[in-house]
Amino acid sequence: MPRILGIDHGTSRIGLAISDEMELVATPLRTLDAQQDPLHAIAQIVREKHIARIVIGHPLHLSGRAGEAAARVERFTEQLSKVLEHRLPLIPVDERLSSVEAEAALSRSGITDRAARREVVDQLAAVVILQDYLNSQRGPEGFLLPDETTEMPWLDPDSPAAPHRRRTRRGH
Repeated sequence: MPRILGIDHGTSRIGLAISDEMELVATPLRTLDAQQDPLHAIAQIVREKHIARIVIGHPLHLSGRAGEAAARVERFTEQLSKVLEHRLPLIPVDERLSSVEAEAALSRSGITDRAARREVVDQLAAVVILQDYLNSQRGPEGFLLPDETTEMPWLDPDSPAAPHRRRTRRGH
């Protein structure tokens, strides 16, 4: 079944998230280097993961106005559409405060290592963007955004699902 890809576009890194096949839950996928041909990397992911739609965070000012960052993302969206030969919809989604939410989730999880945070913060911002979109498709009664008590194994530094596990010796 097709899935939805979420993108948090930045000048240095591009965070990616993917929906489950039922389009209910967003999970982190990976982070791309924005300087290393991300368009073709995304096109390959679209083919491999059977992506049907892409939602891209549209960075608006808190006032709701579009600025330079929004224009940059719009150019990226146009380029991606051309690389994908206009075969699937690319949907802009208001991403205001998605990075703030991602940083807050990292803080709650106790991940303080700068490298570990940098490795996942863009993916988590993409998760927030994609989950907001998924929730909006179901209406207010279908919201599945995690709260502070929700377990997110990819954020637990001791979990095997964590992107960057702490290397400590525990009784070994």
